[in-house]
Amino acid sequence: MERGRGWLGWNKLPPQDPIVPVGNWVDLSHALDSRAPCASIFPVPETSLLRRMPEHPFNVTMLKTVVHAGTHVDSPRHYYLDGPAFEDIPLDRLCGPGVVWRIDAEADEVLDADRLEAARPHLRPGDILALDTGWAALAGTAEYERHPSLSPKAAEWLRDREIKLLACDFATPDLVYHRREAGFDWPVHRTLLSCGILICEHLRGHAAFAGRRVEFVFAAIAIAGSDGAPARVMCREIR
Repeated sequence: MERGRGWLGWNKLPPQDPIVPVGNWVDLSHALDSRAPCASIFPVPETSLLRRMPEHPFNVTMLKTVVHAGTHVDSPRHYYLDGPAFEDIPLDRLCGPGVVWRIDAEADEVLDADRLEAARPHLRPGDILALDTGWAALAGTAEYERHPSLSPKAAEWLRDREIKLLACDFATPDLVYHRREAGFDWPVHRTLLSCGILICEHLRGHAAFAGRRVEFVFAAIAIAGSDGAPARVMCREIR
């Protein structure tokens, strides 16, 4: 198949049960500036004041960044030219109930499907899944580049559980850069995005919700034609 083709359409989501919150909203995002986690192959975000008080009557900040820096969400267009860009993502794909799983992982470890199957609480069709491996605490250090990842079989396992979004507390659910061999083709991204399962990277602050059901909001920017978007991510515990 031609590279950039293979979008299968949005996976079907079940009707959503009423949500009963039992806690306050918590921010799960990195602030977007030059210190935000960013893959070494991309330039770090830059912010500057285009207009500054008191010389001018107001402040105006200019932002220059790739859409995959800091806490962000990938659209299917990231790997599929025939998939939707960010402005075409339905809002119900960016919010809803789900779970936070604590999975203790070693540097460079590849998590297989059996590690996910043992995690609790159980996934429900249509859930959002956030992985807490502890790696968010290493952002800004060299060790952050040796994050865990998912195996292709683990991605297939998640696809078969019909989740609608996977959120990670590290740079990518695919194999870390320094372990990739020639011909590497991002199988985790391709498996999930091909059927509309979105991917959020560089999440933080969700460790307090490990083992619980929560409600998420991934408030990503509707950038026209874009393969991803920076996001302000929030969650709160639910019954």
